[in-house]
Amino acid sequence: MKKLLLSALMLTALASCKDDDSVNNQDINYSKLPQEFPFSKLATISGVDVINGGFGSGAAAHPTRKGEFYVITDRGPNTDYLNGKKFLTPGFTPTIMHFKINAEGNVEVIKYIKLKNPSGQLITGLPNPVGMGSTGEVAYDASGNVLGTDKYGLDSESIVAAADGTFWVSDEYGPHIVHYSADGVEMERISPIGVNTGTRKLPAVLAKRRANRGMEGLCITPDGKTLVGTIQSMMFVPSKTLATNTTLTRIVTFDIATGQTKQFLYKQDGGASDSVCDITALSNTEFLVIERDGNFGSQGGIKKVYRINLANASDVNGADISAVDGMKVNGKALEQCSWDEITNAGIKAVPKSLAVNLVTKLGYEHDKFEGIVYLGNNKLAVFNDDDFGVVDDGNGNPKAKILPKTGKVDKGTMYVVDIQ
Repeated sequence: MKKLLLSALMLTALASCKDDDSVNNQDINYSKLPQEFPFSKLATISGVDVINGGFGSGAAAHPTRKGEFYVITDRGPNTDYLNGKKFLTPGFTPTIMHFKINAEGNVEVIKYIKLKNPSGQLITGLPNPVGMGSTGEVAYDASGNVLGTDKYGLDSESIVAAADGTFWVSDEYGPHIVHYSADGVEMERISPIGVNTGTRKLPAVLAKRRANRGMEGLCITPDGKTLVGTIQSMMFVPSKTLATNTTLTRIVTFDIATGQTKQFLYKQDGGASDSVCDITALSNTEFLVIERDGNFGSQGGIKKVYRINLANASDVNGADISAVDGMKVNGKALEQCSWDEITNAGIKAVPKSLAVNLVTKLGYEHDKFEGIVYLGNNKLAVFNDDDFGVVDDGNGNPKAKILPKTGKVDKGTMYVVDIQ
């Protein structure tokens, strides 16, 4: 009886594997893209509809099932106000959407996963308290009343779907890299030395990220061993007034097994106001990264993807990762040095070459090009952050986020494009 049962289980397992192979090897119909994600109304604030969107701050492919993806929101709809942000829906929980491209070629949502603290309670996107990853921002509600903080709050910006079913999420507060279970429960929070969140740490210098410009991108190497994160823009090292190299930003790697880190320098085309956003792996050393500005595509926007290779770039972690200003050259922080000074010190920045210009290739209209997933065969999936369909009216209040080219409210959309 035991032998018969074992044989039956083995046959079932083999059949399951064949089913998975069929899913993984079949051609996915991307011909109906671009497509908008499904939306409902989240709230109406000051007469403006806030959509239940935001998906596209970061994106990842399902680790084994071809044609399935994960996209993540950021901290929720917000506007600039005084010394911080108005959180239009303060109870909003950063959320992962799992979806697939079905047999008809349409976007089909599988499920939503809301992020939770270690006790299983829903988190918010409210700022962290002092000592826990605070950027110094003050949170206000839509009426301008001061809100509190959230020890486990997250301004999520990118997502990795691991082979074991868990997720790694990067954020702009700490900056943190947070490990979540398949159900979205926090398992570990990795932050710079000096941020009180756990034993495994990132280099202390990363705490000098600028507010709203922390760890914008995150991916995992194909061997499953290393997380690779991008800092969005120049950091204020050693301080806002002394940091002068506006095109210098950093890429950090984290060995999942050992916790060891490395840092590399990346030279942006634009200045401190431009962004290095999501990153996706081509190999264990080669990657694609986003560079963008804040303009809409039809208004001179820059939306490019570059190929990079870390293999021959210099590790600038330095001998002491607890040094708050990181490695120095001639007694100066790297952000104080010109590229000539950096090169003369024998430091090699990450080499890059253009893979695709979305504005010229697609007529890409969105402003916040923030998610990419490499699909193989020189095809790239592209996602935008729609800001929940609202933007700041200049006075801290929301107004509809309208695409200039179409006159429609911006909504999260998936594209597929060929790259060089």
